Amino acid sequence: MFQPAFRAALGGLVALLALSAPAARAETVGKVGVDWIGNDILIDAIADPKVKGITCHITYFDRSVIDRLKNGNWFEDPSNNAIACRQTGPIEIGDIDLSKGGESVFREGLSLIWKSLIVTRVYDKANDTLIYLAHSSQIKDGSAKMSISTVPLFNQPVTWTKGKP
Repeated sequence: MFQPAFRAALGGLVALLALSAPAARAETVGKVGVDWIGNDILIDAIADPKVKGITCHITYFDRSVIDRLKNGNWFEDPSNNAIACRQTGPIEIGDIDLSKGGESVFREGLSLIWKSLIVTRVYDKANDTLIYLAHSSQIKDGSAKMSISTVPLFNQPVTWTKGKP
């Protein structure tokens, strides 16, 4: 049915996507309609896979079929998003990336291939705070649309599985 080269390329793409899949899973906890053509704002809850006791709620825009037909952009949702992260239980921090670039906690596609919504966690050692940054990643043009949320750890009973840095 498919040419061998196409099958190999498709298999490679599937393997790459499986390897880059985030550990965090989102659960849609809210869906708010914003207009008569069916556009919605979705609210997802994301538990940090390496920091127990932290849950982030992120919002993003979900375009309707009517909006996609009207505007002609079938394969892409806007980059607008917001994030709020809070302590939702006892905090236990696993083996997290302590570099200034942090690490990706969650990734979800906003287009067929080219654009993703990413949540990155950064640890601010000087202020003993976890920072969660929601932003879009685009292959062609970067986006300056972002949102952050912080979870201060100061004076909190926090367990570091590998010892506090």
